[in-house]
Amino acid sequence: MNKKKIIIIIVIIAVLFIGAFIIKPFSKSGNGANFEFEEIKRGNLENIVSCTGTLSAVSTVNVGSQVSGIVEKMLVDFNDNVKKGDLLALLDKTMFNASVKDAEAGILRARAQYDQAQAELKRNQPLFEKGHLSESEFLVTKTNADTATASLRSAESTLKRAQTQLAYTEIRSPIDGTIIERAVDAGQTIAASFQAPKLFIIAEDLTKMQIDTNVDESDIGQIKEGQSVRFTVQAYMDETFTGKVRQIRLSPTTIQNVVNYTVVVDANNDKKLLLPGMTATVDFIVEESKDVLMAPNSALSFTPPQEMLQKIQARMAMAAKWQDRQKEGKEGDGAGSRDSHGGPGMMRPGGGGGGGGMMNGKLPEHMGRVFYLDEKGNPAMAFLEKGITDGKMTEIKRSRQLTEGMKVIIAYSDGNTTKKTDNRPMMFGPPMGGRH
Repeated sequence: MNKKKIIIIIVIIAVLFIGAFIIKPFSKSGNGANFEFEEIKRGNLENIVSCTGTLSAVSTVNVGSQVSGIVEKMLVDFNDNVKKGDLLALLDKTMFNASVKDAEAGILRARAQYDQAQAELKRNQPLFEKGHLSESEFLVTKTNADTATASLRSAESTLKRAQTQLAYTEIRSPIDGTIIERAVDAGQTIAASFQAPKLFIIAEDLTKMQIDTNVDESDIGQIKEGQSVRFTVQAYMDETFTGKVRQIRLSPTTIQNVVNYTVVVDANNDKKLLLPGMTATVDFIVEESKDVLMAPNSALSFTPPQEMLQKIQARMAMAAKWQDRQKEGKEGDGAGSRDSHGGPGMMRPGGGGGGGGMMNGKLPEHMGRVFYLDEKGNPAMAFLEKGITDGKMTEIKRSRQLTEGMKVIIAYSDGNTTKKTDNRPMMFGPPMGGRH
């Protein structure tokens, strides 16, 4: 054995000997420390945007009246199914029938005048051509004939208008659908002076519904057309309905000083459980991951006391030195590529390089770290690459140390105080390990 190898072995033994005395395992009995744990789990994760909205039929038609009058008879009621052209209500026709008769009389009068004027024109035409009538005398005859023709056409238009208004006293359905609102009763007077009064609202197809939701401006960037949606209504809390985003309307509204945008969601209603006007609690599914490892957010935000943190860092540094010594002693045998341990359960964060570089800065945004107890009861730290989160759990995209069922620390108590989370950044910046 050469002198160099002897020196290496002596240094390794010295490092282990010193570490055994400096680093003492945390335990409930040894130093009064108590830890609270949660497990690393496997499951499905979703990143969602939640809001509320109101259900309505995709297509509805307001049925009104183009004429004023008294409602004589109502032929339909709420929830009745109607076909296009079906009679819905009747208005009193007395005044409209009188108008039609008056217009018919006007036509008879105009036609008689027309016939007289045409006969006069027919008689005077040859006389004018032979020179027995002057041009001025014949012009009067021709003017009377033209006037009678115009009067007859005007009378015909008056009759047609009176007949049309008479037809408007029969309120008919413009579409196939369901009566979802009836605004008048028999005997009620309606006035159509400036705009058509609303009599009925007909929903075209209640098997297709839409939800008008208000999405906050901070979340609208995550909403896309065609995006999947999940929602519930209070009437059927155990039932989950699905839909898709059809439209993001560009016109903003301000509600309590917050800018919102209307997002229209299409939803099938084949069972006809959804009714117009219901309030829906809507979840827009922004991202989803299935069958992935998940770490509790409380573990990711937990920061141990400074004393514990210093000991973890010391053990990490010692593990790095141990690996460096192995590389020197076993050059070329591949041992340096494996995770080395400064003791049982000690993790080696990242492949290659010394552990000192781990302490040079805070973690990147996509990285996280959790703490756990190794098989000796010593607190240790594991790094991970974060995926999506639902606010409670975060996807573990990559990690060397974390496995399903592994317990990670979410709180620490020394008998006097309990520490759960700390939002101050920890100064770590690990290289990434292998894919889990």
